[in-house]
Amino acid sequence: MPSGLAITKAVLDEFEMIQEYMLLAKEKNAAKTYSRMLKRYHHLKAFLNLSGVSLTAIDIIKE
Repeated sequence: MPSGLAITKAVLDEFEMIQEYMLLAKEKNAAKTYSRMLKRYHHLKAFLNLSGVSLTAIDIIKE
């Protein structure tokens, strides 16, 4: 079973990746895709906040 730190690292990596994809979707005017990714972004952001991770420097989307 992964440790809490390993889980947080995995979520942090996914948070970074989803933001990159969201920027691409926005650039291509893919509204449905962006909307779906936004839901995942909010879930990941909530988990990271609960884990005590400061999002100040890493949150590019800021929604």
